[in-house]
Amino acid sequence: MASKTLLIVAHAPSPNTKKLAQAAYDGANHPDIDINVVLKSPQDTQPEDVLAADALLLGTTENLAYMAGLTKDFFDRCYYPVLEEKQGMPFALYIRAGHDGTGTKLAMKTITTGLRWQWIQEALILQGDWQEAFTEQVEELAMTLAAGLEAGIY
Repeated sequence: MASKTLLIVAHAPSPNTKKLAQAAYDGANHPDIDINVVLKSPQDTQPEDVLAADALLLGTTENLAYMAGLTKDFFDRCYYPVLEEKQGMPFALYIRAGHDGTGTKLAMKTITTGLRWQWIQEALILQGDWQEAFTEQVEELAMTLAAGLEAGIY
């Protein structure tokens, strides 16, 4: 039985961002990787979900050069309840950005620095017009995080 849990918190307000959330879930659930994978929307994610996770993959849209409001709400509700318990938690991020994603990435760096979460790689910024390759990139990111978690790398 899988002993580690990857929590995917994905803001998916459109058909394309729903594809990204599904790609993250599929990548983390690769048949060769034995971990528990939980996919939730930001508004449905509670501090208990974060506390039960061994790693977190966050997906958000870029809204007005910042993270989505529901993603910010997730952090507003979960930040202090998980602060002491989840320091060092492996973390990855993908941003669906109509512009360049830098404001969103900076905000995420600030929040996760405060939480002391461990970034496994630089933020994946999916910018500009929609490309089908975005789903492959998110799937690969989730697979990388899941495999590293299972192997005990993070």
